Amino acid sequence: MSAYAHQMEREYSAQNLSSRENTGTEMGSHYESGFYMTSFAATIFIGALVAVGILLITLLIALTVMLQSCQSKSSGVVEVRKTSDDYNDCKAFALYAELNGLQADELPSFCRIPAIQYIRAGQFARDLNSTMRLVQNYFSSITPQNDGLDVVLIDIDDILTSNPHQTILIMHRFDQFGCTDCVKEAKHLKHLLILRLYMKLQASGWPLILLTRKSAREQNATVEHLVSTGFNGWASLIMRSDDEVHMDSCDYFSRRRAVMQKDGFRITGVISSHFDALTGPYLGKNVFKLPKAIYYDFEHQIESTYRPK
Repeated sequence: MSAYAHQMEREYSAQNLSSRENTGTEMGSHYESGFYMTSFAATIFIGALVAVGILLITLLIALTVMLQSCQSKSSGVVEVRKTSDDYNDCKAFALYAELNGLQADELPSFCRIPAIQYIRAGQFARDLNSTMRLVQNYFSSITPQNDGLDVVLIDIDDILTSNPHQTILIMHRFDQFGCTDCVKEAKHLKHLLILRLYMKLQASGWPLILLTRKSAREQNATVEHLVSTGFNGWASLIMRSDDEVHMDSCDYFSRRRAVMQKDGFRITGVISSHFDALTGPYLGKNVFKLPKAIYYDFEHQIESTYRPK
């Protein structure tokens, strides 16, 4: 072979070797450009996935708790609304009963709880205090004349125990609802505020005429009870005569007021928690209705579910 041929062969072999090396280098570079992660990076990646999972679970729990809370609040709103509806219905029934001379045990049985709550929650005390302030403000703004004919009539039957056995029975029934103490407190508060008003009116020079539905045959016991509870110095105590015992209370009070006005007395105000003493003719200038808590006769109460539409 000539020298030229050997030189050409060597050049071809060198080119072929160089081409193979370049191809290998490209293949190696292509292989090395694939997905690769160190152990540290893998640890961070897995930790991030776990953190996201925990956040999602926490969010799910929070949403569940919020949903349950909303359901509880919604249930509470419904319960409060139902209680409020019962209370308003019972107020309407109580007013109807008073206006028509019905007894407390003629009211529907669903009024038991609202009647207890009216006392226990303190609303009766608030109503009573507000009414007493109204009465005191009115009488503090005026003064009686010196002739002793400007009188104030006060119904005292709320502070007289007409039937001790019945009072004990009422306390026992309220005790079944855990409210014996609250009834005692309500009665004591009413007696205390009426006595305080009585003393203030008396100190201001107002002649006080006491009204009761009791028979005059009980006069001694009534006077003794009044004195023992702090009432004294009244101008007159009006009680039923024998021919008035069976008379309607409203007619009885109207008849007695008519006699007073005929005798020249000027009725400046009538104070009572009963409508029979606050209705009818000859009422004078003003009437003041004191709030009244209803003490139900639970054993004889009608089982009515009727509610006004």
